[in-house]
Amino acid sequence: MYHFLCGYTAKAAGTEVGVVEPQATFSPCFGGAFLVLHPIRYAELLAERMRRHRVRAWLINTGWTGGPYGVGSRMKLAYTRAAIDAIHDGQLADVPGREDPIFGLQVPTTCPHVPTELLTPRDTWSDREVYDRMARRLALQFHEHFATFADFRSTFVDYPIEVIRGAGPKV
Repeated sequence: MYHFLCGYTAKAAGTEVGVVEPQATFSPCFGGAFLVLHPIRYAELLAERMRRHRVRAWLINTGWTGGPYGVGSRMKLAYTRAAIDAIHDGQLADVPGREDPIFGLQVPTTCPHVPTELLTPRDTWSDREVYDRMARRLALQFHEHFATFADFRSTFVDYPIEVIRGAGPKV
């Protein structure tokens, strides 16, 4: 629910006037401009259906790897497709995971047809201190964005806003 509510993505160069390098942006439920109801309500509906149908959610890095803009590069589409295929085929269901220390997400340790080093983004950066700084800065941006939901009370009793907030990055 946390990541769905945040709707994190990036504006890429050439997609909007004035954007010359990737810029973090947030759009609740990945479509905030088109929502009729409050985003929390859509997150509640998602959580309820995921629970009812025993669905797992996956976040896939379709963006940047290997360093900051100008050093790194876009994630290869072939790797994105391989990850999605592995999810659909159930190949990642029993793969051991490791917790990302900042974002708290469980990351598979292997994925067919995806280089293992891509599964730990920090390891693809030659300057890991720069990665750490940028990851912490992004984590703060998540917290700033999520603060817009602080006063809203979820009607979905299993997931009060405090529990949802707890799924966010550690800063």
